[in-house]
Amino acid sequence: MLFQLPFLGGIQFKLRPKINFKDPGVRRVLKLMVPALFGVSVGQINLLVDTIFVSLLVVGSPSWLYYSDRLMEFPLGVFGVAISTVILPHLSRHHATNSKQAFSLTIDWALRAVLLVGVPAAVVLAVLSGPMLSTLFQHGTFNGFAVTQASKSLTAFAIGIAPFMLVKVLAAGFYAKHDLKTPVKIGVVAMVTNTILNASLIWSLAHAGIALSTSLAALVNAGFLFYFLRKHGLYQPREGWGVFAARLIFANILLGIALWYGAGDVNTWITQTAVWRILHLSFLSVMALLLYGALLYSSGIRIHHLMMPEKSLL
Repeated sequence: MLFQLPFLGGIQFKLRPKINFKDPGVRRVLKLMVPALFGVSVGQINLLVDTIFVSLLVVGSPSWLYYSDRLMEFPLGVFGVAISTVILPHLSRHHATNSKQAFSLTIDWALRAVLLVGVPAAVVLAVLSGPMLSTLFQHGTFNGFAVTQASKSLTAFAIGIAPFMLVKVLAAGFYAKHDLKTPVKIGVVAMVTNTILNASLIWSLAHAGIALSTSLAALVNAGFLFYFLRKHGLYQPREGWGVFAARLIFANILLGIALWYGAGDVNTWITQTAVWRILHLSFLSVMALLLYGALLYSSGIRIHHLMMPEKSLL
């Protein structure tokens, strides 16, 4: 805040704090803030529910779930939040100017951008779950057995990466319209779904069942948000989704196969030295990035397709 004050002075903006809860703007923000906080906290509430369920399992289960969740949150926090943050002011401006087509095109771009990042992130985390956990966390009491167990929940969490990202983008469409009730209602449905699935899957899949429940609840959340965006006429998919999906599937199938052969047996990672694991994971990470870019390029996707201008085609 202090860093920004001189720049505010440079644009002749005088900051004079004044507390007035009767101000219409303040009352409006307070009214919108409560459901908004709940809407963006559904994932954290689900995680709390997961923690309660996993505490019923064998010793070590909470740690396995926690470490796998940390890796799942990384692409979500870096890319999912970034894309939703970028599109929200654009959506708000289009809503203010009643530009329905531009509003829809912005959501369309964001959905494609999320899938371009979220799907390969899921593939990488699922295929390299063991190598990643071994490289980052295998020391002390977090042994090879813990790596194997945590990789099960990380693979299940990977299923939910793209849906989690989609939730943030799709919810932004409602927030820009000042409609906070719809995401909150859908969030409640997702929470109930997560709880029911936890109770159903925990006995057969243990901690991996809890991770899978969270992923499936995110899929339900994203599905309902998409449905109601379409029902309310806020989003109309552009042409070309079939071609885009084919390109995405093509690139990610080959990426998954390459990583599968490149990673090898997880037991090899568990028994190797830390230096060996770091070097090999670094190589696989760089290889995955270059290979995915090359596969997208060979399928017909170019850099200018990834730009945000609303008339761009992907």
